[in-house]
Amino acid sequence: MSAGRTVESEGLRVLTVGNMYPPHHRGGYELVWESAVAHLEAQGHTVRVLTTDHREPQPTADAFDHAARELHWYWHDDAWPDLSPMERLRLERHNRRILCREMADLRPDVVCWWAMGGMSLSMIETVRRLGVPEAFVLCDDWLVYGPRVDGWMRALDRIGPLRRVIELATRVPAQIRRARPGPSLCPSRWLLDRAHAAGWDFTESTVVGQGVPRSLFPEAPPRPWRWKIACVGRLDERKGVDLAIGALAHLPEEARLTIIGSAGDEAYRTELDRLIGTAGVGDRVEFTSLPRDELGDAYADADVVVFPVRWPEPWGLVPLESMSVGRPVVATGRGGSGEYLEHDRNCVLFDPDEGPAALADAITDLAHDPERRRILREGGFATAASFGEADFDRAVEALVVDAATPVVPFDDQSTGRR
Repeated sequence: MSAGRTVESEGLRVLTVGNMYPPHHRGGYELVWESAVAHLEAQGHTVRVLTTDHREPQPTADAFDHAARELHWYWHDDAWPDLSPMERLRLERHNRRILCREMADLRPDVVCWWAMGGMSLSMIETVRRLGVPEAFVLCDDWLVYGPRVDGWMRALDRIGPLRRVIELATRVPAQIRRARPGPSLCPSRWLLDRAHAAGWDFTESTVVGQGVPRSLFPEAPPRPWRWKIACVGRLDERKGVDLAIGALAHLPEEARLTIIGSAGDEAYRTELDRLIGTAGVGDRVEFTSLPRDELGDAYADADVVVFPVRWPEPWGLVPLESMSVGRPVVATGRGGSGEYLEHDRNCVLFDPDEGPAALADAITDLAHDPERRRILREGGFATAASFGEADFDRAVEALVVDAATPVVPFDDQSTGRR
């Protein structure tokens, strides 16, 4: 921090970096980032967003107006194109140039890393070598998979001892040091453990569960069962949307499924269409995409919300959104979501490895047991209330303040600190 400057008097200058800052987003990570930025600004900090370009049109004028949407990344159209060595070098040099420009312009007290999957991880090492404090907000396990999809780092893994030579020739960092990079914040212990297992040794780590705004997901009154099922999330095989479709074949004819989410993987959407045709449920499935401020009504219109994820979900906001509205949840409880999902207290858990029939059985049991639905409703309210959206925002602020505050060494020759 600059000499004579205090957080209390002037606030911090914070550069936040990641991919797909809203209105471009694919899920909760980006929305949590947006909320945290708004909170930091409201508390008097100066915030700059450095994020990726995107194939969609530029944001409207009323969007966050001090975001630099110029970073390139290795992910494109739900795939990882195989770039040539020169293309990878150009991408890295471009991102380094944009990062250094933003650093020189803002002179940040701290750089806060958000969603960096598919990004140039060399930027992390660049900031470290500049001596600027860093902080990490980890809402998925990009610290684990990021090096595998970073075209630059992945290619350099193959040349081992030549890394130093490449770095001297290109002036782009060729490796990332994982020892004590700064403090981190995670929504789940599962996610933090993943980062530690991958060798990241943070100076300090904090776990604070993410919540949802009650204003967007207000309590809705209970209603009689009508066989209306909702599945919310992007179309991604890991999200298990196919299990929800397959379950319809095991449910009564009046059962209807509404799939609410972004387009996601086009190949997976094609597979879902094939599955719908094979199962003969074409007239019972609806695909739609809704802005977040309309999701509350969609939850309220459902009898049950399914969360059939196959992968270990880092946290999972969908069940909490449903619980806040008062609709029962059927979920797998994998990954970080298992830290708040409890069978027969606030949800019904099933094993996705047992296939669509297991999901259908869980839904059928709920349909015939209104008392169980009442218990889950009350348990869901209690769970949703225990995680506040503002709690995570405040934790982000504490994280960046802690990262930016210089450590004053203890003077063994005196009775105090220097």
